[in-house]
Amino acid sequence: MLKVEGITRRFGDVTALDDVSLEIRQGEFFALLGPSGCGKTTLLRIIAGFETPDQGTVTLDGEDLLALPPNRRPISLMFQSYALFPHMTVAKNVAYGLERERLPRQEIKQRVGEVLETVGLTAHASRKPAQLSGGQRQRVALARSIVKRPRLLLLDEPLSALDKKVRADMQLELKRLQHDVGITFVVVTHDQEEAMSLADRIAVFDSGAVCQVDEPVPLYERPRSPFVAGFVGANNLFEGVAGDADGLKSEEFGVLAGRPMTELAAGGKALLAVRPERVELVGESEAGGLRGSVLDVSFYGGVSHISVDVPGRIQPVLVAVQGASAVEAGAKVRVRWNAEDAVIMAVDQ
Repeated sequence: MLKVEGITRRFGDVTALDDVSLEIRQGEFFALLGPSGCGKTTLLRIIAGFETPDQGTVTLDGEDLLALPPNRRPISLMFQSYALFPHMTVAKNVAYGLERERLPRQEIKQRVGEVLETVGLTAHASRKPAQLSGGQRQRVALARSIVKRPRLLLLDEPLSALDKKVRADMQLELKRLQHDVGITFVVVTHDQEEAMSLADRIAVFDSGAVCQVDEPVPLYERPRSPFVAGFVGANNLFEGVAGDADGLKSEEFGVLAGRPMTELAAGGKALLAVRPERVELVGESEAGGLRGSVLDVSFYGGVSHISVDVPGRIQPVLVAVQGASAVEAGAKVRVRWNAEDAVIMAVDQ
């Protein structure tokens, strides 16, 4: 549906986007994920028409989108601040765009009523934004965006202003809403959990470039670069060189079990990544693994995080186990994992 090809955007000496190419499908919930300043919002603004790229093309169903002014594009952009009119009621805020298009009054009334029912705000139609909670204001902004029935809805950090409980509720609400209205959603976020829970596919950005585009589970379990491995969720990273067979050769620990993502040159610098929940914690007398001692045990309700100090390693190894852990700080243990649960990737030299 939406095709971004070779988009580059510079601001003076700073390259915000460097030859970015993406394809977004009809009806998809697509996330642009990355740290602050990586270029994801700049790309969103180019799609919306508020920025002009230095080079590259953006097409919607094969038609040149860059040739159209922002108000002629079948796209809505929901701003991070929501940008509601404080003097207008909820209903008037939602109707504003339709009134600017001079649609018949009865059609406006019908469409506003339908969309307020969809987002669960029918009872609040006559209230002003100041009388609403943060989650309700976010729903008003969403209603105003979808009432115009755009082909594409762009959301810039849509949940960043909400507290944790409301964020969790609104993540479910956004997913339900996207399914109900059938509009393609593109969301910008720096929150990995938000992207993983919402999106059908995720593009991970770093320094203006796309590192990896994948569905949430493959992205999490099979990162293709050191940046993705370190940015998307917690990971235990080990440095070394690629061996002749499976495994990473480490000066400190010998050969560590793992599977390479792609074909690696023997002796080339490489990185092994293993997720905390894939690491097994066993007694010191058990065979295999790395010997260490427990530094700290943190209980988070459904899961416990255990930090293990392994001699020869600066960072502790993080282990995640379900429920409360019986192990205590100071215990002598071993950490180990299966080869298929660890990913080995090349490090750019």
